[in-house]
Amino acid sequence: MIDKRPFKDTQLSLLGLGTMRLPCKSILKREVNPMIDYKEGQKLVDYAIENGINYFDTAYMYHAGKSEKFIGEALKKYPRDSYYLADKLPIWMCLKPADMEKVFKNQLDRTGADYFDNYLLHSLNESNFEKCEKYGAYDFLKKKQAEGKIKNIGFSFHGTIDDLKKIVAAHHWDFAQIQLNYLDWKDQKAKEQYEILTEAGIPVIIMEPVRGGKLADVSEEINAMFQKARPGKSAASWAISFAASLPNVVTILSGMNSLEQMKDNIETLTDFEPFDKSKTNICFNAAAVMNKKEVIPCTGCDYCADCPKGIKISTIFSYYNKVKQDEITADEAKALYAELPAIEKAENCIKCEKCKNHCPQSIDITSWMTDGIPKFFAE
Repeated sequence: MIDKRPFKDTQLSLLGLGTMRLPCKSILKREVNPMIDYKEGQKLVDYAIENGINYFDTAYMYHAGKSEKFIGEALKKYPRDSYYLADKLPIWMCLKPADMEKVFKNQLDRTGADYFDNYLLHSLNESNFEKCEKYGAYDFLKKKQAEGKIKNIGFSFHGTIDDLKKIVAAHHWDFAQIQLNYLDWKDQKAKEQYEILTEAGIPVIIMEPVRGGKLADVSEEINAMFQKARPGKSAASWAISFAASLPNVVTILSGMNSLEQMKDNIETLTDFEPFDKSKTNICFNAAAVMNKKEVIPCTGCDYCADCPKGIKISTIFSYYNKVKQDEITADEAKALYAELPAIEKAENCIKCEKCKNHCPQSIDITSWMTDGIPKFFAE
């Protein structure tokens, strides 16, 4: 049975199921938003609960709005007090304050829930937080909390250190969700974020512990380092263990889309022993090796997937990164890119910057689509 950690007056499983990358099935070969495979997804939820996972995280825009309905359906056969359900308010999708009520009601309807255990202001950075303050989003959540529709109020974060300090100081928060892994410990200043929240007494929930799968599929050089220190343990277990070794972390969200991934993570976090300094340093050595490669820090979250021109941004970035990480040759990447339908290629970018504004990693997607990627595949 998976380990649990105290949170408020309850116990949360150290591993939580994130529903941004659920198993899918496509009717069409290149369907942009494929249907969630309910049968396979239900297997994941059932196995999670059987093994002590009690935290499930969704969001309004995951799987183009299909994630909330799925997790509501998958959990309805279990007693409501046996699991914790988290959802989020996407302030950028609200054109006026009244839209917050519409979104929230829609989320309750989609999930079939009477309340959310944890509810977050989603993807806060400077501009999103300013809009939250303008619309009175925090007061809106406090109102819902008083009505019994929300138990705990938090936020997920994708901004600068100054942004985080301002957000932490502005209100009382029950928890916060940040992107943290051994690669982003320095690259995305996750260490400073964790320390700010810990010093403020705010429990931390972690997202992207395996960096969208990047830290599960490492180079031979890095894998050799890992195997020498812990024979037989997966690369993913190193990333999960790094995150779990931080004492103020209450739950680690993983977008597991197969039983194999879930079993490995559960094994990692059952009777868990935190990393000592030597194992932590091996993680940092792995990060140093990765940083020698000129890669785009895309996690494949697909917040950019509603591109008005239909460009397959994360897919294109993955081709580029695979070359830089010596996983495929440049010619192989060019062949893959050539197979994309013309409407999905970078050359269709109209510089609207919708993708750039939604990217949690702050990637200058417009520049890559209009300059870097076309040049790379033309060489």
